[in-house]
Amino acid sequence: MANRKDDILLIGLGRFGQALAQTLTGLGHDVLAIDSDPKVCQACSGDLAHVVTADATSPEALRQVGADQFRSAVVAIGNDIQASIMATFSLVDLGIPRIWAKAITSQHGAILQRVGAHRVVFPERDMGVRVAHTMIGRTIDYVELDDEFVLIETTVPRELAGKSIAAAQVRQRFEVTVLCVKRPGGKFTYATQDTVLNLGDLVVVFGATRKAEAFAALL
Repeated sequence: MANRKDDILLIGLGRFGQALAQTLTGLGHDVLAIDSDPKVCQACSGDLAHVVTADATSPEALRQVGADQFRSAVVAIGNDIQASIMATFSLVDLGIPRIWAKAITSQHGAILQRVGAHRVVFPERDMGVRVAHTMIGRTIDYVELDDEFVLIETTVPRELAGKSIAAAQVRQRFEVTVLCVKRPGGKFTYATQDTVLNLGDLVVVFGATRKAEAFAALL
């Protein structure tokens, strides 16, 4: 199955790995999922087309299941830090061009990067940050692009209701950009300077972290 560049190798079928595999499959990718626990593989075989029981910490075992033919791989192993590191090292040893790896601590992430992971993700930490921000002000969703810029989904503050983006001087006053707007019961559409903001509308704004957070905290 691994002849196409968009095929993906996934190691570890915990909750994170399963959700990732199912989402990637839904997006049209062929996913080869590997786990060391045969019971887990059996439980996932109904939802995933390609599930293999193998020791992902061994380059030879991975080579036997064709892992070396993939261009992209994800190490989604949960709390077994040693297995996570060894699986990442095995993928590097096989020459996989793009390797994502899940980390549970900063130290774990630093080791994964040193071993050769091209991108390290922290699902629990990132979701904790995201949920915390949705508990403050009018924030509905929060996506951190880097340490300095964010996307925030929020509601229109009362003081801007009934005004166009240009008339409200959103960019000049708040130093954020309104990217799109969603009317109640409708879908998101791109915002322009002529777009009128109404109470009950949802908006997605982009800006420096403090500026965007301040906009979402307006009454």
